Amino acid sequence: MHHSIKIKLLALALSALPFQLSAQEFIAGEPLSSVNEAGVTMPMSDNVKVFGSFHFTESCTFDADKNLILAMNAGNRAEGAEQDGFVSLINPDGSVHTAKWIGATRDGLELHNPLGSAVSNGVLYTVDIGYLRAYDLATGSPISSVPVPGSTILNGIAVADDGTAYISNSRDPELIYQVTPDGSASVFAQGGDLNVPNGVAMDMDGNIVVVNIGNNTVITYAPNGDLVRTEYAAEAGNDGLVVTADGTKYVSSVRFGSVSRIRPGQDAEIIASGIPSAA
Repeated sequence: MHHSIKIKLLALALSALPFQLSAQEFIAGEPLSSVNEAGVTMPMSDNVKVFGSFHFTESCTFDADKNLILAMNAGNRAEGAEQDGFVSLINPDGSVHTAKWIGATRDGLELHNPLGSAVSNGVLYTVDIGYLRAYDLATGSPISSVPVPGSTILNGIAVADDGTAYISNSRDPELIYQVTPDGSASVFAQGGDLNVPNGVAMDMDGNIVVVNIGNNTVITYAPNGDLVRTEYAAEAGNDGLVVTADGTKYVSSVRFGSVSRIRPGQDAEIIASGIPSAA
């Protein structure tokens, strides 16, 4: 049969079908979003960018010497799974510098599910299932692993210049641990405004700042444990925390997908929103 006749017969057959075949127009999905504390779905604000290639990245911290962001990646979180946590190196523009830096090999490495992280005096600190772990910031080599007896879920961490670590324990008992450079662990703060404590940071005066998941309270303690001040983020459900040199605090809400900015002496304002799981 001639090709033109075949094409005409096919056209007739298609015209007899109960529907018309046509090229489907591409429709893009909605941008990522998050439901805020008031229950309103917030589209991601245009000052937020999203990048992939990570696995349950609970925290990031900045290495000023390398000009790189260190991203903690949890491994297989199933009970009894082999330890396979790792640390990625990220360029300031969000592109991946090194997908697996710490964790590319497991020689002498113990890292399961790292959560909070901090950098101090050439050392990367992270908390990981009952341990405070430390790594050489230049090479990634393990330095130490200090057990924190009685802990359930160690979460956020800040480290003072002298190497003293302050770590939130987000499950019962909800408290802040102090781990000294000699490896001694003790309870630093408990009760009061602590309500599922998570993010921890140091301010420029050497105070310890803590945010809660359970409410929007931002708590500042002196190194002796005394309460210095209480502030409030714009939303509750808070996880991440950064304190800048001028005392401004940036707080991320993992539950409601926003970032609050708290300038000294001012009320909090939301500067980014609609971010899913903003740890």
